[in-house]
Amino acid sequence: MSLPLVLGGAFLCVAGGVPGLFLPPGAAARRIATAGSVGGSLLGLAGAVSVAVTGRVEALTRAWPLPGAALHVELDALSAIFLVPLFLVSALAAISGARSFGDDEHPSDARRTRFFFGLMTGAIAVVLVARNGLLFLAAWEVMALSAFFLITADRQSRESRDAGRLYLFSTHVATLGLFGFFSQLRSLTGSTELVPLPPGVAGTDAGTALFALALFGFGFKAGILPLHFWLPPAHAAAPAHVSALMSGVLIKTGIYGILRFTSLVPDPPAAWGDVLLVLGVASAVLGVAFALGQHDLKRLLAWHSVENIGIIVLGLGAGLAGRAAGRPDWALLGFAGALFHVVNHGLFKSLLFLGAGEVVHVAGTRDMDRMGGFGRVLPKTAFFFLAGAVAISGLPPLNGFASEWLVYLGLFDRARASGSDALRAAFAAPALALTGALALACFVKAHGSVFLGSPRGDPPHAHGEPAAHVAPMAILAGACALLGLWPAGIAPALARAAAIAAPGPVPTVTLAELASLVTVGLSALALVLLLGVVALFLRRKLAVAAPTAGPTWDCGYARPTARMQYTASSFARGPVGYFGWALRPRAKGAPVTKLFPVSASFESHVPDTVLDRAIVPAFRAGAWAARKGRILQQGRIQLYLLYVVATLVALLFRV
Repeated sequence: MSLPLVLGGAFLCVAGGVPGLFLPPGAAARRIATAGSVGGSLLGLAGAVSVAVTGRVEALTRAWPLPGAALHVELDALSAIFLVPLFLVSALAAISGARSFGDDEHPSDARRTRFFFGLMTGAIAVVLVARNGLLFLAAWEVMALSAFFLITADRQSRESRDAGRLYLFSTHVATLGLFGFFSQLRSLTGSTELVPLPPGVAGTDAGTALFALALFGFGFKAGILPLHFWLPPAHAAAPAHVSALMSGVLIKTGIYGILRFTSLVPDPPAAWGDVLLVLGVASAVLGVAFALGQHDLKRLLAWHSVENIGIIVLGLGAGLAGRAAGRPDWALLGFAGALFHVVNHGLFKSLLFLGAGEVVHVAGTRDMDRMGGFGRVLPKTAFFFLAGAVAISGLPPLNGFASEWLVYLGLFDRARASGSDALRAAFAAPALALTGALALACFVKAHGSVFLGSPRGDPPHAHGEPAAHVAPMAILAGACALLGLWPAGIAPALARAAAIAAPGPVPTVTLAELASLVTVGLSALALVLLLGVVALFLRRKLAVAAPTAGPTWDCGYARPTARMQYTASSFARGPVGYFGWALRPRAKGAPVTKLFPVSASFESHVPDTVLDRAIVPAFRAGAWAARKGRILQQGRIQLYLLYVVATLVALLFRV
């Protein structure tokens, strides 16, 4: 009964937004849409959790009039691992978005946004259970178009419209790649169904082309660098609850596509895993480096999605390397680590986007250099944002550490091997460690500049934190803590999903034993207890200490102002400089070099190198060539006949 729950939940999410398209703006339409999203998500979550726990497989097949198509859906442990964060985040984001993007502030856009939010949730669910190529592509396109309308939800914003156009271009280029992928898959298997490839095909030119098309089409959606350039503008421009669903779930459909495809390959070449390792390192390290250079809070979080996709791809690379080398223990650690991070990233990134949305709603800006002191106005948001920051930085005792631990073990095991396997994996583990250090620095910057210190602009006014916004963040933070303290609890579900991703021999020990997850959980619990004891000791000590009064050392500044605080930009200046060869930061003005200047101004900006220095110039060059080529189009039929004759003559000479 799990598959009907998932399909019914997806249908209810879609149907909930339909009445609001016809009802007048108001509470009734909002409540119906929210109830549909929450109720449908809870139904789907129950079905997905049931399959993740039991590992059973449920399928449904019905005829479809379209040639080659069939309504073939199947729910297994691999699909369930992706469906759980989908339905959980969708329910919580719908609750938060009902308030933050309501009819009062957006009377013409809120109803449309609620409908497409539910439609995107339902389409993602169908993508995750589709087993027919044409059904998969149909659901994929509905998902892509729904995301476009959600990115452009604020139709009055030029930034949203520009981000939507860039996303629409990117997603359809990716879809073209998937058309080629499914066409090639059909030519190799003789079916539009997702069925295993014949042995030996993966090592041929046709198999390599199939892998390249899958990596291009699915990698575009996942935001793997350098196919990421649509992601930061889109996630920054969308409403916060939409960004939570897109970053936490939607981009993972690309990871799911890669995993589902490689699970159909009985003998993947070792080179496939090496390619994924290289792309994972590039996405993880450069993604967090670009995040460090951002002033925009939501854009910073979007770049961290590129980073975390890189970590997931590292796990996929380690898993494929294990399959190619005949090492099921490597494959289990790599794939389980990637899948665990899929779940974890869905939790803590959604938490961070919901927290950022509340801050932006109060501040009226996304510029961190104009924030500060919001911890006094939004104390609960500050606490939960801090929890998300600890989790995404991969620090114990939260869940980000547990999933990265599995990826580390997979890389370390391969690095200890003899021969070329050790050399190929030796660079990945240090890169993952560097990524964690930079992520920690980035979120020290983000949390400090937003919630600590004094306001850098207009002081934020007292602002309530309604339960509709705090409760979703509390649930997500609680889930991060639960998976960090008890990673062994999810280990069986991860092992079942990894067994589908890596069919064949299985390790002789369980995942929990292989990765010492019980020890990891106990260590995390001990750390929590230690921190609690230290906090209690310090609190008592400060309570009994007699306060003393005295002059404050002003370090030469007798009358400091809020503008003298470290800004987000100045905090990150050092790391950004280290990666200047890739980030290419732009500066306006000159740093102050003399004492007591009459006036001075300086600002820096880190553009997207791929978009601003490669994609945009290429399109400008194409537009210039098209304008110059207009001379060939004179509107005279005699000239067009001359072109035809000249072409025929050229072809005859070539023959």
